[in-house]
Amino acid sequence: MIFTELNASGYDYNGVFYNAEFEDILSKIIYCYNLMISDKVSLTNNENAIRDVILINYLKDNSIRKKIKLTDYLFDREVPEDRSIGRTDIKIQTQNTFQDTNAYYIIECKRLDATNLNGTTGLNAKYIKDGMYRFASTTYSTHYKTNGMIGFVVEPMDINANVTSINNLLANNFSEVNTTEELQYREIVKDFPFSYCSRHNLAEDSVMLYHLMFNFSKEIQ
Repeated sequence: MIFTELNASGYDYNGVFYNAEFEDILSKIIYCYNLMISDKVSLTNNENAIRDVILINYLKDNSIRKKIKLTDYLFDREVPEDRSIGRTDIKIQTQNTFQDTNAYYIIECKRLDATNLNGTTGLNAKYIKDGMYRFASTTYSTHYKTNGMIGFVVEPMDINANVTSINNLLANNFSEVNTTEELQYREIVKDFPFSYCSRHNLAEDSVMLYHLMFNFSKEIQ
């Protein structure tokens, strides 16, 4: 099926459309990450500070938005959810948001380090219980049944091995996240090897979560 309009809500396979749309957005976020690396940005070891650099200096920069054709979307930070106590790291409004105020994507950001990778108190565990669980518990809305997370890697590590650790924690320690498909590699940009997908049951449906792991270990000052 070929989609010729942005609003695909009338199609039987609109979930496929929205996954594709979100992957396109993620590809441009990856582009901004690569810009940050080439720009040799200096970052502090703070989740909000890192998020603000990529958001304010890149995703909300008008010259970059025009260059990478991101002008159909608006990115906002620290936005409270209307129907829960959730407060999203990055809210992505689409053209559909003007017709349906529930129609937006969410990205949650979390730091990841090399400490206690397999424990229930390390940052891997926080990535799950303070990140993934917010989607599975509907603390964050999932209008498109598709949302995302960005892991800010702040210390040197084997990222793929760490994803395996996250999957082990999901399987053995965090059943409440209702994981039906663990994190598996999903190619979004050909030369970016650290993108993944997982799926989680909701009360009456499921949500697809995309995961980007951004290695900032050399940029942290």
